[in-house]
Amino acid sequence: MQEKVSWKSAEELPSQPELPDPFLRPDGKRIRDRREWSTLRRHWLAQVLCYEYGELPPQPRGVETQQTEQTELGDISAQRTELRLRILTPVPIEMRLTLFRPRRRGKLPVVVNGDLCWGELKPEIVQEVIRRGYALAVFDRTQVAPDSAERKGIYEAYPDYEGGRLSAWAWAYHRVVDYLQTQPDIDAKRIAITGHSRGGKTVLLAGATDERIALTAPNNSGCGGAGCYRHQGPNSETIKNILDVFPYWFHPRFQQFVGRVDRLPFDQHIVKALVAPRALVSTEALGDLWANPEGTQMTYLAAREVYRFLKAEERIGIWFREGEHAHTLADWQAMLDFADWHLLGKPPARAFNQLAFPNLKPIYSWRAP
Repeated sequence: MQEKVSWKSAEELPSQPELPDPFLRPDGKRIRDRREWSTLRRHWLAQVLCYEYGELPPQPRGVETQQTEQTELGDISAQRTELRLRILTPVPIEMRLTLFRPRRRGKLPVVVNGDLCWGELKPEIVQEVIRRGYALAVFDRTQVAPDSAERKGIYEAYPDYEGGRLSAWAWAYHRVVDYLQTQPDIDAKRIAITGHSRGGKTVLLAGATDERIALTAPNNSGCGGAGCYRHQGPNSETIKNILDVFPYWFHPRFQQFVGRVDRLPFDQHIVKALVAPRALVSTEALGDLWANPEGTQMTYLAAREVYRFLKAEERIGIWFREGEHAHTLADWQAMLDFADWHLLGKPPARAFNQLAFPNLKPIYSWRAP
């Protein structure tokens, strides 16, 4: 059950220049036992949704699918199925869903990507996912809610809904998970999700709010994603920058923290911690300064304390590459290596704890109990 927050204005909230302590209960005492985390996690989730993203839309009555096309891909030994996914909200919503299945026996792990709004995935990426033995589900998140201030889609189904687009898009990922869990050839315990940029912000929130997701993998997600509000690297995007252009991605309450980030009760390390102890890896580009690679390392280190507390330190990772803002084949390969490790039990050939900024000093003084 979702905890409700009696929200306060920024002026009423305490100033916290450091990254807030994720182990601190509302009564001011720190938890000491791992069994206390689930209760504290519900508190943090309520805070994050209240002040930043807005609550997710209500659970629908269900989902239905209609197959529109099926093709055999002999060159990669896979089957491509085009589906129309119908979400049974008060005003039903339809999304295009493309499902690639490798020709293999047994239940398939699956990777879900909601970035179809930017075009089809490159063939080499599809081939890499299939070669590894994963199914691949690709959909267009903007068919649930447009990437604009226009209140279409989910906002027509629920006219009083106040959540931002990131919450609506995260909910769309959950509806794809609903469908995948009904498929007899899909392994419901090995579902990974990934997305790029604003899609990466969406993925982090989707993973934080749905414990059916085994691996969460945002790519170059920056401000509102894996980045950090309290630590801004050179030329990185701030709360003011993002809300000046995309205020509709967030709940209106988030606006009050422009210029007052120290009053924000959490930072993005808390959002990452909501995924724990499930697997989480962020893939980052060192040349993508706007996405704040320094701040992403900061939230990784801070969230790792929660993973350490839960005896799951290996399940959080970070990986940096040279280059700019893109979701490249190299990013996908790194994510799949992490998935092979944590979903299939194959030790990786690369490390997922190497820091691009080894001299970056933490802006928090707490540690795991």
